[in-house]
Amino acid sequence: MMMPSIFGENLFDDFFDDFSWPVFNVSTRPTASNLMKTDVKETEKGYELDIDLPGYKKEDVQAELKDGYLVITAKADTNKDQKDKDGKYIRRERYSGTCSRSFYVGEAMEQSDIKAKFDNGILKIEVPKKDAKPAVEEKKYITIEG
Repeated sequence: MMMPSIFGENLFDDFFDDFSWPVFNVSTRPTASNLMKTDVKETEKGYELDIDLPGYKKEDVQAELKDGYLVITAKADTNKDQKDKDGKYIRRERYSGTCSRSFYVGEAMEQSDIKAKFDNGILKIEVPKKDAKPAVEEKKYITIEG
């Protein structure tokens, strides 16, 4: 039953669900709140990141270490065509987009230190803890003549 928006629902929600977001249904529509949700867990040896990427394939996901930041990028490019028996288009759908997140892991981190695995729409990344090198204070004296 359609209710006016004053009751917490939009009158046109059901109507436009069939026409908007061709790849995703209402529950999986990409929004800021449900795209690339990340769980970060601290262990004795480092950090474990679990990033949800439903609908993406391994080849669509890229992880890069740049200037101390771990940058995860996922690209989607889908094309769903449906034709009736005469070959006329009933519906043509396309979706193309990119999303990314970055995490600061430190300047001392190297690419070979980070391990990543993609399984069932979840990107699992292990980032080891690196001991911070204490900054050695270098004293600079001024020469006094006399």
